[in-house]
This record gives sequence, structure tokens and C-alpha cells, in this order.
Amino acid sequence: MGVGFEARSARTSTTVTAVRVFGWATLVANVMLVVTGGAVRLTGSGLGCPTWPRCTDESFRPHGALDLHEAIEFGNRMLTFVLVAVAVATFVAAWRTARRDLRRLSVVLALGIPAQAVIGGITVLTDLNPWVVSFHLLCSMAIIGLAVVFIRRIDRPDPVWVGGGLAGLAWATFAAAWAVLYLGTVVTGSGPHAGDVKAPRNGLDPVQVSQLHADSVFLFIGLTIGLLFALVAVGAAYEARKAVAVLLAVSVGQGAIGFVQYFTDLPEILVGFHMLGAALISAAVTWVLLTVVQQDPSGTPPSELRVERL
Repeated sequence: MGVGFEARSARTSTTVTAVRVFGWATLVANVMLVVTGGAVRLTGSGLGCPTWPRCTDESFRPHGALDLHEAIEFGNRMLTFVLVAVAVATFVAAWRTARRDLRRLSVVLALGIPAQAVIGGITVLTDLNPWVVSFHLLCSMAIIGLAVVFIRRIDRPDPVWVGGGLAGLAWATFAAAWAVLYLGTVVTGSGPHAGDVKAPRNGLDPVQVSQLHADSVFLFIGLTIGLLFALVAVGAAYEARKAVAVLLAVSVGQGAIGFVQYFTDLPEILVGFHMLGAALISAAVTWVLLTVVQQDPSGTPPSELRVERL
């Protein structure tokens, strides 16, 4: 009996490690997809492969010597295969836990890959329409948030959603963050760095939409500060206070980059870091929301994961 118990414990520990590793790999891979997608746009390589799903009318890959734009766009497309590999590994690890919640989340995360590929194809076929590009980026942000949900659910299989003033403030902060992310894509669609010199713009005044975006940032940071003070005032758990502090630090850094890039005529390197910051905000604000509005009724320590036998 002792040997059998030890063997089951070893399998459980291995399963826990695997699902955690691949959960984090899913998050990192999707953040990197945002960064590489930004590189495509910032280098004007959005139409390096002018059609979809093929790279050219004759082939799925460029022929002959690659120019810079073809290499960047084709390389970004190839990242899809990395995402598929990570998604399959995540699903297998989740399946071995026999946890329905993790299985469902892993399936949704996996389905996000072909969905994003199709949306990416539509952006190419519409010559980088700024509204489609905006939707493409926002979908990546949503997948990043879902990856955070997956990671947190590993240690908390039966969370209970709670209400109250703190929960309402956390939801308001989450909504404000998504308003910031959306308006950021609108600003991008009105300015330079369209992804190709012939790509259309959304026709909005960059100065006006930038001001609206800045106003939403001030609201978001104000709500984040208010949430942090409220959590400290009520003696909330350290995890929640730390999560909000991290979000505040990321948001202030992101805001600083945004202001600097605006007043320095949007240098590509700063815009690239700004896109990375947007992905980190999506992850951080999701973590904040979950730490504030969810409780574990079982009192199970976060280090323990319930894994059922198949």
C-alpha cells in the first residue's frame, strides 16, 4: 500500500508540474505573439505575405531570397506552430488531471489559435484594415487573460465569486483597463505604423483620440490606486494587495512609455515596448480581479492541487 501511495503521489506531483509549466508557457507564448505582431506592424511588414492562407498566390511560403518584410511576416505566421504545440501539450496535461474546469479552459485556449489565424488572414485580405487589426490585437489580449485564469485555477479548483464594495471596485478597474486597451488600438489605427505604406487609417483625429485614451488611463490608474488603498484599509490578504501593487507599477510604467512616445513622434522601439506593456496589463488586471472577487471555500492551501485518478 505504501509503495502504491507513493507512486500515485509521484504521478500527481508530475501532473501538477506539467500543467503548471504548460499553463505558463501558454501565457508567455501569447504575450510573445503580441510582441512579434507588433514587430510586423512597426517594420511595415504587414503585407510581406500579401495573401492568406498562402504567403503568395503560388505558395504557402516565400520563394527565392527573402526580403526583410517577407521574413518578418512569414516568421510571425510560423509562430502559430509553436502556439499549436504549446496548446496541445497544455490540453494533454489538463486532461491528465481529470479536472473538467482545466479541460474546458485548455480547449478554449486551443481554439483561440485557429480563430486568431483566421482573423489574421482577414487583416491581410482587407489590406490591414485598422478596425480588423484592432480586433486581432484585442483577441490576443483576451487569450492572455484566459491563460491567467487557467494558471490561477490550477491551485483553486472550486472558487466562489463574492460581491461587495471591493468586488465592485475590482470590476470597475478591470473594465477601465479594457477601455484603455481598446482606445489604445483606436489611437494606433489613426496614426502611423500602419503595417504597410498603403494600409488605410481609420480617419479619426490622432490628437483627439490620444487625449481620450490618456483620460481613460488616468481613470484606470486612479481606480487601481483606490483599490489598493481599499484593500490595505480592510486588511485584505497579502496576495490581493501584492497583485494590485504589481498592476499599479506596470500601469505607471506603461503610462510613462505612452507619454514619452507621444511627445517623441512614436519611435518604433517605444511603441514595441508599449505593446508589451499592454499585454502585461491584460495579464495583471485579470490576476487582480480573480484575487479580489474569488475565494476558496475549502481552505485548501494554494500549493495543493486535487488530481483525480483516470
